[in-house]
Amino acid sequence: MKILIIGQCTLHWGRMEFGNIGNYYIIEPFVRELHKAFPNASIRTTFQMSDRFCKEEKVEVLPMELYYGWTGEDLNTAMSELGSAEIFSKTGFMPRHTPYIDAVLESDLVVDFSGDIWGDNANFLGEDRFLIGLVKNRVAQLLGKKTVMLAGSPGPFNEQKTLEFAKEVYRNFDLVTNRESISIQLLNKAGFDTSKTRSYACPAFLFEPLSKEEGKTVGNQIGLLPKQKPVVGFVLCGWNFTTGPFDKWPRPDTDYEVFAQAVEYITEELGCKVYLMSHSNGFPIPPAEFELIHGRDYQVSKQLEKVLINRGISKDFQMIERVNNTWETKAIIGNFDMLVSGRIHGAVAGLSQLVPTVIIDYGHPPKAHKLQGFAIEAGAQEYIADPAIGGDIIEKIKHAWLNRDSYYEALNKQIPSAKNKARANFEELTRLF
Repeated sequence: MKILIIGQCTLHWGRMEFGNIGNYYIIEPFVRELHKAFPNASIRTTFQMSDRFCKEEKVEVLPMELYYGWTGEDLNTAMSELGSAEIFSKTGFMPRHTPYIDAVLESDLVVDFSGDIWGDNANFLGEDRFLIGLVKNRVAQLLGKKTVMLAGSPGPFNEQKTLEFAKEVYRNFDLVTNRESISIQLLNKAGFDTSKTRSYACPAFLFEPLSKEEGKTVGNQIGLLPKQKPVVGFVLCGWNFTTGPFDKWPRPDTDYEVFAQAVEYITEELGCKVYLMSHSNGFPIPPAEFELIHGRDYQVSKQLEKVLINRGISKDFQMIERVNNTWETKAIIGNFDMLVSGRIHGAVAGLSQLVPTVIIDYGHPPKAHKLQGFAIEAGAQEYIADPAIGGDIIEKIKHAWLNRDSYYEALNKQIPSAKNKARANFEELTRLF
C-alpha cells in the first residue's frame, strides 16, 4: 500500500520540524500511527522533513512544489491539473501528466493533513492557498483515490468564492476526522455535509518526551531541579495579546502588563517560582550548518522578563535561556507543578503529562476555536483564560492552583481517553480498506 500525505502543512524545510514546537508534537505521532494502521505501507509526503526524520519515521519527501511552491504559477498549475482530472474521471484518458498527478496515481490513499488551516486561514500562508489546496484534494478524488482529511480543525469559512467548492470537496472525502468536537459544529452551521465526519482528539496527546531520567538531567541543567518550592511554567506568544498582528514587533511594555500581573500573582501570592519559556524555535536561513536557535516566542518572553524587572514586584522568576528541542521542551513542562500556556500545544504538553494547566486564549482575531475544543477533550475548559477580560488570567490561575489536586485527578481519568481518541483517527481509517 502507498500513502501520500499532502495538505496546508506543506511548508518550507524545517517549519514543521524545528519551528513551532507544537507542529512536531503532531507530525511524529501522526506518521507513527499511520504506520501502525498500515504496517506494510510506504509513505510519501510534500512536507519538507529532515533526513533524520525520513530515516527514523520511514517517510519519503517529494518536492514541495507538487502542492504549493510560492511560484506565482501555483494556481494555473492546479487548475490545469483539475481539468485533466475531470477528463480522466469521465473518459479514463489523462490528457496531461504532472508530478503531482503522477504521485496521486501511484498512491492508494491520499491524506490531507492541514491542522487548523483548512479554511480561510490558509490564505495567510500564500495567495490563493486555500483554493489551490482544495483543487489538489479534488484532483485526487477525481482520479479515483481514497481521500481523507485527518486530525484537523477546519474553518472558518467566510470567503464566498471558495465556500461552495470547499463543500463539494469536503462532501467527497471518504473520511474526515477532527481533533476536537467544535469544528463539526462550525461545519454544520456553514452547511457542510458532515455525514462522514468523526470527532476525536489531537495526535499531539500521544507525543512522547524524553525519559524521566533524561528529563531530570535537563531540569538540572536549566536550574529547574532540584525544586526549592513549587514551580510554574509560563508560555506566552503573539496570539495572546489583545491587539494584532500576532507578529507585531516591537510592542509597547503596556501590552505586557496583564501577563506581568499574572506572574506577580503566582510568585507573590501563591509562593511559587515562575519559569518563563519559549514554545517555538528557529534556525538560520539558509543554514550553512544547521542549529536550533531561539524563535519568536523567546523575544516575547524576554520582553515580559524586562517588564517584570522594571516593575520590581515579582521576586522569583527566571527565563529559560537554553534552546530546547521538542523532546526536551515537553520533558521540562512535565516537571512543572502547574503550567500557564498561551500556546495550545504547550498546554497539551502539560495536560497530557497530568500537569494542571491554565490556557491563555487568543486575544485578537483570527480566533482559534481549537483552543476550546482541545480543552474539552482534556476536561480543562474551566481553565481557559481570556486576556481581554480584566483579571481573568489571575482568576483562572487561582482556580487551578487551589484545585490542583482535584485537577490532577480529573486529568488522570480524562487523558487516557483523550489518547485513545487520538489513536481513533487512524483506527477509523483502516475501515476504508
